[in-house]
Amino acid sequence: MSTPQSAADSVSTDVAEIERALSRVAYLTGRVRQHDRLMALAGVPLDRAAVALLRQIADSRSLRLGELAAQLAVEASHVTRQVQQLQKAGYVTRVPDPDDRRAQRIELTPFGRDAVDRIREASCRGMEMALAEWSPQELERLATLFHRMVDDFLAYADESPEQGDAGASRPA
Repeated sequence: MSTPQSAADSVSTDVAEIERALSRVAYLTGRVRQHDRLMALAGVPLDRAAVALLRQIADSRSLRLGELAAQLAVEASHVTRQVQQLQKAGYVTRVPDPDDRRAQRIELTPFGRDAVDRIREASCRGMEMALAEWSPQELERLATLFHRMVDDFLAYADESPEQGDAGASRPA
């Protein structure tokens, strides 16, 4: 009788190690204590969900609620509630959609832009300290590979189920 194959046995060792490292990074960056420390350094009193939403809006400019929910991979109702709270606090505003006046887009206010800038600055300072021993070439290579990985993850996530493993044969 053969033993069941584990998930790690069915993929390359490198892919398993990448998945393991990403899990560790996600855990470390997602810890409440780490978030609270970052918010204290940035001087911004927001929870993790609000920060993710603000950063997504900052990266994408104005978005409809449905687009924002899709980019964050959450239900639209979660985004609606979060946007309402951020709007009351002055971080975001709703503006008419230039393509459809019945719809609205969410944009950062100057106050929201300042908050995102302070969060990013505090986050980058911490990352810079953690990676202080890395060479400029190593940092450039890591940034390039991370962006490539995220782009590939997004492309894979956008594939329909009928496409199956079509992305696996894509040239690098």
